[in-house]
Amino acid sequence: MPEFLGVDTSNYTTSAAVYVSEENKVYQSKKLLPVKEGELGLRQSDAVFHHTKQLPDMIEQLFSAKSLGIPQTVTASARPRNIEGSYMPCFLCGEGFARSYAAVTGAALYTTSHQVGHILAALYSAGRLELVNERFIAFHVSGGTTDCLLCEPDSENVLKITEVGTSLDLKAGQAVDRTGVMLGLRFPCGPELEKLAVDANKHFKAKPVLKGGNCCLSGLENKCGNMLDSGESPENIAKYCLDYIAETIIAMTAHAVEEHGELPLIFAGGVMSDVIIRDRIISRFPGAEFAEPLFSCDNAAGVAIYGYLKSAGEKKCL
Repeated sequence: MPEFLGVDTSNYTTSAAVYVSEENKVYQSKKLLPVKEGELGLRQSDAVFHHTKQLPDMIEQLFSAKSLGIPQTVTASARPRNIEGSYMPCFLCGEGFARSYAAVTGAALYTTSHQVGHILAALYSAGRLELVNERFIAFHVSGGTTDCLLCEPDSENVLKITEVGTSLDLKAGQAVDRTGVMLGLRFPCGPELEKLAVDANKHFKAKPVLKGGNCCLSGLENKCGNMLDSGESPENIAKYCLDYIAETIIAMTAHAVEEHGELPLIFAGGVMSDVIIRDRIISRFPGAEFAEPLFSCDNAAGVAIYGYLKSAGEKKCL
């Protein structure tokens, strides 16, 4: 049975996945990198250290818990994006493992970007992998990105990605985490911030700041800090933060649709796993499709699927 191994060593999570093409099923193991209470992430040297410790555990868990064979294709996310100069040391951990695995087993070796992995995981989760043969608009919204992307078929990289909108300052995931830590939550703060927001008892009108198709989010952090100083409840601050991000993504989406037409809309990245944000976007764009949380946060599923698509050559639809 054809099986395709993928590894992703991002600045948040160590993950490994196997895509079984005949079942159209993904098996994966992943673990967050440990971050000390009150801190907003890791230095790259620390991330590399923790990936070095955790990746063997993820591989062992993946293959000991499932009746998987020996994959003949291995893929690693080797860079954040497919653009010149895109580099983060943490991705060397996954790439190094993949190169070693291929050298020992004779498996086919591919590398892709963390961003492509996110988008493919979202397409898989939404049951829309056939979109790799079409043009569509994807959002990648996480701790390091708030990007609106025009995606087109590409024979070399599976997807040709053109940035059509981004945050000019703070990223959405950074805003979530900084607000969460401000409120005493543990990094990464998304799930706990969402739990707080559910109990909000006020509604604040959010006015996103856009410059063309780009957004600015630094004012959101300042506003949340001012709300806290003025005695506003953590629940209402959390709700305002998430509503502001949702309205910002909606405005960016509207601009992209106006510029590029009514293309399919796919939303990926950890911030997009938030139900409050998702529901507000769907209320404005009912056809928008989102990955399930398991495939929205950092994961190796899309990286494994990239290996399948490259091996298939013609990018067959499922």
